[in-house]
Amino acid sequence: MKQVAVIGGGTMGNGICHVFAMNGIPVNLVEMEQELADKAVETIDKNLERMVNKEKIDAEQKVQTLENITTFTNTIEAVKDADLVIEAVPENFEIKKQVFADVDKAAPEDSILATNTSSISITKLAATTSRPEQVVGMHFFNPVPVMKLVEVVRGLDTSDDVVETVDETARLLNKNPVEVADYPGFVSNRVLMPMINEAICCVHEGVADPEDIDDVMKLGMAHPMGPLRLADFIGLDVCLDILNVLHEGFKDPKYRPSPLLVKMVDAGKLGDKTGEGFYEH
Repeated sequence: MKQVAVIGGGTMGNGICHVFAMNGIPVNLVEMEQELADKAVETIDKNLERMVNKEKIDAEQKVQTLENITTFTNTIEAVKDADLVIEAVPENFEIKKQVFADVDKAAPEDSILATNTSSISITKLAATTSRPEQVVGMHFFNPVPVMKLVEVVRGLDTSDDVVETVDETARLLNKNPVEVADYPGFVSNRVLMPMINEAICCVHEGVADPEDIDDVMKLGMAHPMGPLRLADFIGLDVCLDILNVLHEGFKDPKYRPSPLLVKMVDAGKLGDKTGEGFYEH
């Protein structure tokens, strides 16, 4: 990979930029406004400084990493020379569809178009482009610089060469790629989200309070973080979006979001990002 472009500089997007740049790969970070792009780079700067303080990298490596990042507000300019474009915008099909349409027109013919979606069909996204064989899921996990897993999701038409290239790229980033098929939620969220949803149902039904539910899972099942604390960390709105994708995709009532989850999202209590969810932050 000589040039990578990442569309979106939020929590996942800036983390993805961080790991590419830290491994010596020039990356173009695309945001809608320069202020948002600058905020993303500021977050990367802070995370790199934390790594310097922990002696995981030195000050020179931090400087080199930041020099590998270029910010853009124009998608066409950002992707015109990219070997790999990774979409990391909100978990909404219509938004992603528009991003893929823009990138498909502007990126080189041989570019790989990847999405960091955590639940939306790769095949459905690929069908909106003129190159479905070059579209693939590259699902990183938060926080990206720390978490080792990358779910590599093969759409119906994704070529073997593309999957192999993405596998190799993930390994260059010191990540562990795991190939999965294109089904709603893939593996990670198909297993995780029903557990989180059931924990929320337990709160709703008065079985136990959030702290006790999380303690049961941490102390009894050796989870490093309880499901409700994890839900706050992920974002309750994101959890709801993924559960809705699972519910719609499988037409199975077991994926129906808890009414309490819906109510909390409606109230704007989204977890860490708003300061209040199942916990106060």
